[in-house]
Amino acid sequence: MIDFKQHTLANGLRVLANRDECSGMAAVNILYAVGSADESAERTGFAHLFEHLMFRGTPAVPSYDTPVQEVCGENNAFTSADYTDFYVTMPKENFETGLWLEADRMRGLNIDAETLEVEKSVVIEEFRQRYLNRPYGEQWHTLRSMVYTTSPYRWPVIGLTPDHIREASVEEVRAFYDRFYIPSGAILSVSADIEPERVFEAAERYFGHLPTLPAPVRGDLHQEPLAGPVRKVIEAPVPADQITIAFLMDRRSERGYYICDLLTDLLAGGESARIFQHLVKQKQIFSAANAYITGEVGEGLLILTGQLCSGVTIEQAEEALYEELRLLSEEPIGEYELQKVKNKFEANITFGELNVMNKAMNLGYYAMLGDMALLNGEIDIYRSITAEEIATYVRTRLVPQRSATLIYRKTK
Repeated sequence: MIDFKQHTLANGLRVLANRDECSGMAAVNILYAVGSADESAERTGFAHLFEHLMFRGTPAVPSYDTPVQEVCGENNAFTSADYTDFYVTMPKENFETGLWLEADRMRGLNIDAETLEVEKSVVIEEFRQRYLNRPYGEQWHTLRSMVYTTSPYRWPVIGLTPDHIREASVEEVRAFYDRFYIPSGAILSVSADIEPERVFEAAERYFGHLPTLPAPVRGDLHQEPLAGPVRKVIEAPVPADQITIAFLMDRRSERGYYICDLLTDLLAGGESARIFQHLVKQKQIFSAANAYITGEVGEGLLILTGQLCSGVTIEQAEEALYEELRLLSEEPIGEYELQKVKNKFEANITFGELNVMNKAMNLGYYAMLGDMALLNGEIDIYRSITAEEIATYVRTRLVPQRSATLIYRKTK
């Protein structure tokens, strides 16, 4: 259970505070409600670019990392399709350093031609190394374009092409910053052994003078379900043949999201799970295989994927994956097996609440979702899911007619 209080500043910044009396550390988290889904199709990769730019300093603080290190802190950030998250941990006595730094770069970031070119080069090189020059590296670009036709989820967080970052002007980047990196588009969350009222007072002191601007409005994330099976085969110099099957799943706010989360763990939640036991260990169809969900706020993806063992055909591999789905849909899931997976979710959630950083990040995330009841209520949702619900979902939703299948064939 995470106890918290919340307060909204006059400029729209939402502030959440959790008092953790067991830790000597403080976690300061700031979530911006901007991700790759908020980009234009002609200029993708900007949210990820700002994950880098936000560490480039301001006129007041030329180096973000230096003050963090001086107070024995650590910091990092990540970008998703739906939001960008920045976090710093430090001794609780120094938590105001985190507020000062975040307030300073929220509106004072250095965005000039020289700074931009440096970070553009970093991001373009990351694109090249992680996607263009890696086996199966372009699979997410291809797979997302197969499933999504209207939703901005049709490109990955890194962007559609490095050209969008390479060609971006200072004016375009500045306009993106001015639109999204503002108090009304952000959520500040703090977990520490500090009275919430002191957190709110400090937030007012550091952020309260920042301008009041209209909150960013997110476009439509909805994607119509696939009307029929979509397939694509890519011949490439990859280590092994690979098959990936994607299904459009429910939004983050819907019960089907939790059903999918549970059933992918039934399939691939460790070496005792079905896919490893049946298809990797016993039948030796795959050398490696997995099942997981991508977890977007809108309609995300449920993924089944595997790299084939030598001598196994794509047809055999595909049939084996659908056979595992058939077993889930037609044969009752045992109570022991289902409870084991539920216990794993409960343990992960509970242990996550022991860490101030996790708590601060969770406060921001559920505030972004707009449903703070989920912060402490998801365990009960997982507990309530039945074997029949899982079977019905698989039977009606995870069928070939609603799938996108991407196949990599190893060039000879």
